[in-house]
Amino acid sequence: MIDIEHIKRAADNIRKVANRTAVMRSRTLDRLCSAKVFLKCENFQRTGSFKFRGAYNAISLLDDTQRSAGVVTHSSGNHAQALALAAAAAGVRARIVMPAGSVPIKIEAVKGYGADVILCDNTLESRESTAAALIESQGLTLVHPYNDERVMAGAGTAALELIEETGSLDYVLAPVGGGGLLSGTSTAVKNLCPQAAVWGVEPAGADDAFRSFNSGRLIPQTNPCTIADGLRTSLGEKTFEVIRRRVDEIVTVQEAEIVEAMKFLWQRMKLVVEPSGAVPLVPVIKGLLPTDRALRVGVIISGGNVGLESFFSGFLEQS
Repeated sequence: MIDIEHIKRAADNIRKVANRTAVMRSRTLDRLCSAKVFLKCENFQRTGSFKFRGAYNAISLLDDTQRSAGVVTHSSGNHAQALALAAAAAGVRARIVMPAGSVPIKIEAVKGYGADVILCDNTLESRESTAAALIESQGLTLVHPYNDERVMAGAGTAALELIEETGSLDYVLAPVGGGGLLSGTSTAVKNLCPQAAVWGVEPAGADDAFRSFNSGRLIPQTNPCTIADGLRTSLGEKTFEVIRRRVDEIVTVQEAEIVEAMKFLWQRMKLVVEPSGAVPLVPVIKGLLPTDRALRVGVIISGGNVGLESFFSGFLEQS
């Protein structure tokens, strides 16, 4: 299981290549919830999400044989782009298994970072079996999108930086999909701010983490339905073990609430944030935190990769 030393070493590993992202404030937000709120803006991270942290940390820990052979992962989104760029930055070959139904612009982005894209059927089984075949035939090293301690430790560096900049916090909220970010966040927070409560936040339409956490056993995702596409994955065995031990609560939010939080970030704070990144702000805006004292609240905004093609094409059609 990862600990704070893994996260500190990851911080050293990524220091020269990852962005130390901004921590932003809003007086309007503070008034809404009667707290001091600090947003760790990973939408400003390279490739547009926190995923670059874990991907590069994993690459940095490869031995010479592994570096020579290259790496592989299966992902249709942020991790695919993050590992492609991380591998390119380190001079390591990357092969990315992506479902054939992936958004074309994401496939092109992965290729643009220099990775080889292998398309597969639109099922998790196909993704995993295709990656396994590449590992078997080419000796590649798997860098799992979240169920990998190197990735989890890298993700935890966002919370480490947040606390280094803000000092002690009372609550820290992060989104939860596969659990890599939340496991890393909870590990950092419980070591640096032991008194702080850590909340995982996920859509009600993809609530496997909520059900797993409250039942004490891993319950896989079945039919996720949410605008927050980055949070549709199931927890992994490694991430669940950390979350079960170090997270205080997991709360679910509704789709309309996610859109409301996203709208606040775009309109009031001028931050381009994807639905998954807006999810942990919902409990703050909706007043789910205690209001009997002036709390200091940290929120991990996980990313900002939003497809804007239709938005801009609409302007072109009007011109």
